[in-house]
Amino acid sequence: MRKKILSITKKDFDIQTFRSGGKGGQHQNKTDSGVRIIHRESRAVGESRNYKSQLHNKKAALKRLTASSKFQLWLNRRTHEIIRGETIEQEVNRMMQPKNLKIETRETGVWVEGDLQ
Repeated sequence: MRKKILSITKKDFDIQTFRSGGKGGQHQNKTDSGVRIIHRESRAVGESRNYKSQLHNKKAALKRLTASSKFQLWLNRRTHEIIRGETIEQEVNRMMQPKNLKIETRETGVWVEGDLQ
């Protein structure tokens, strides 16, 4: 059985509906079948107005949102934070401390390794 790392619910999104216009005649001008979904934390957006059904447009919009590079970047960062217990920025800062760095210099044809401290 797999363990859940991260849970995202409907509360994490803003869901907007709108009249999608275009083909479909009067029916499209009266119903809010177009859907825009915004993930609040990542600011990623998915939108669909391809279908007459709002439900189908919601599914398509969510699929587009989760496939977006903005959401994928957020997901990777968030997963890293959960697994490693620190943000990527914190890990980089920790790794860039002088005690963790070494400099190699070339003197008279010989590589010399030395600490930055």
